[in-house]
Amino acid sequence: MARAILCVLDSAGCGGAPDAAAFGDEGSNTLGHIAEACAEGRAEEGRSGPLALPNLDRLGLGKAIRQASGLNAPGLGAVPQGFWTAAREISNGKDTPSGHWELAGVPVPFDWHYFPHEVPAFPDDLMQKFIEKAGLGGTLANCHASGVPVIREYGEAHIKTGQPICYTSADSVFQIAAHETHFGLERLIEICRIAAGIFHPLCVGRVIARPFVGETPETFKRTSNRRDFAIAPPEPTLCDRVVAAGRQTHAVGKIGDIFAHQGISTLAKGKDDMALLDHLVRLMGEVPDGDFIFANFVEFDSLYGHQRDVSGYARALEVFDARVPEITDALRPGDMLIFTADHGNDPTWEGTDHTREQVPVLITGPGITPGPAGPCKFADVGETLAAHLGLAPGAHGRSLI
Repeated sequence: MARAILCVLDSAGCGGAPDAAAFGDEGSNTLGHIAEACAEGRAEEGRSGPLALPNLDRLGLGKAIRQASGLNAPGLGAVPQGFWTAAREISNGKDTPSGHWELAGVPVPFDWHYFPHEVPAFPDDLMQKFIEKAGLGGTLANCHASGVPVIREYGEAHIKTGQPICYTSADSVFQIAAHETHFGLERLIEICRIAAGIFHPLCVGRVIARPFVGETPETFKRTSNRRDFAIAPPEPTLCDRVVAAGRQTHAVGKIGDIFAHQGISTLAKGKDDMALLDHLVRLMGEVPDGDFIFANFVEFDSLYGHQRDVSGYARALEVFDARVPEITDALRPGDMLIFTADHGNDPTWEGTDHTREQVPVLITGPGITPGPAGPCKFADVGETLAAHLGLAPGAHGRSLI
């Protein structure tokens, strides 16, 4: 019996979403624009020269970028040794839950609630309800913001007043930043749980705890103790279908939070993406045939996409690519491995938010024949894995192989 492994390089889109203009993202291309910046010498901090991703490129990365956007990404011209394509999202969003649920076979059938670009961004009645239930003296920020700048701006006031920093983004999120020691990590988690009970009924996709440490704007730093409280998927995902078949879904990174821990058998977390990759390789050496490993590598998005850090994003891609052979070498006969993404976050684009893009789909494993596939949907990724695991077909996609 086969195993299935799905690795999501969070935000590593490849442009070309046919409805990108409706999201203000027409022309965005996360991987393509990073490759162009590297080739032009505009990404030289901590690295140098053209973007070097030989292992992912050999699986078809450059071809997937070209299929999606028409761009011949500089330095990514290898002849693929994997099965490759690019996938389009049909859910009406460019956020983490939409992308991951659809990759797991379940498009989002409703519209998320988004907060307006106003100050305050959150309705007074809801905030007052939250403040009272959480036993707070008030809150700070209450606006659209990016995570690192907002704690630099409000962190000192937070430490002084004890009031948490509440902010949102272009995603359907209510985020709360608080100091791990001055405010307390457990207290932060508890008030996020309270907020989830208030905001989830409005179809706000996630309430996110964003703990940080440090004593000054220069030393404030977010920690790895993030916690997402997500709405549960509206129907069984690939994770649930695996468990219903008597097998296990092994989550790596924030997968458990994204799926509200439904259909999750084991969970491995780490302080950074390299620690998560260590967990992935370990699991590939341990889990039995028939199981599903689902990993998310968040730092491309959280540390570099939102920060519009082209050099950092390129550097992180190259570090990850150098370890891809550890993953492919851990494959057993019958295994299927897919590298993909959940949306874009073009670090050359305006603003700080995700970008609506297609995503690369790179499929490999012993016995899988290299070659291209035509354009597909996110849900086809989940159905390809389901078919490989011998599960009954789902309602929203088709197997690519």
